[in-house]
Amino acid sequence: MIAEARVNGLDLHYRIDGPEGGAPWVTFSNSLATDLSLWDGQVAELAARFRVLRYDTRGHGGSAASDPPYDFAQLEADVIGLWDALGIERSHYVGLSLGGSTGVGLAINHPARVASLAACDCRVTSPPEFRRAWEGRIGMVEEGGTEAVVEDTMARWFTAPTLAAGGPAMERIRRMIRETSADGFIGCARALQGIEYLEAAEAINCPTLIVVGEKDPAATPALAGALHWRIRGSRLVELPDAAHISNIENAGAFNAALVPFLETVADG
Repeated sequence: MIAEARVNGLDLHYRIDGPEGGAPWVTFSNSLATDLSLWDGQVAELAARFRVLRYDTRGHGGSAASDPPYDFAQLEADVIGLWDALGIERSHYVGLSLGGSTGVGLAINHPARVASLAACDCRVTSPPEFRRAWEGRIGMVEEGGTEAVVEDTMARWFTAPTLAAGGPAMERIRRMIRETSADGFIGCARALQGIEYLEAAEAINCPTLIVVGEKDPAATPALAGALHWRIRGSRLVELPDAAHISNIENAGAFNAALVPFLETVADG
């Protein structure tokens, strides 16, 4: 089922796959400058067992944009509002990059709603050099739209061999970046500039999986390790031959970490 829900004053585009009638919910949240189709390879592995909800972050894919800037309180409220609209009291949550950071915030601020957390290739802190790097990208989008950052973004998201090999998956990601609204990109970039969840993450008490590409230059293995250290009982998996969008670049290893984790926590 593909539909829209009115959430916090704007229309959010979402898709539901999997069986009705008591299957556990799992919610997927995508990165900046992608849409819900980012998760096609994971949904194919999970839809027989789980009720899978995917949604486009505000200003991305089929979801409406509001005027920037955004913050993580807004992005978290969008998830809670969507869950409320769909009658979802509690869900497992999987997020990558921006979506992973949103999930960390949900697990901190709305613990009763998050059954488990998979936080993938995501940051939870924004030091000065990180904030400065976003200023340049924001300026490029203000001047030339998201087309202006397509190749720069691809170079940070994937390893050189993957980019050199090309293929349909790389063109699909380029299209997602290109089709992201400027307001959505800028709004979410501003949210990332203000993220500071590292110390508060010590309060997370749901089952947690942390996944990171070994060559991720944005949300590095060292940062993933710092988050892992703060969340009691969490598991950290470092994926070989993958940079930032690890669920695409090494889907086999990503699924091999995620699917058993979800099956285990769903069984309680």
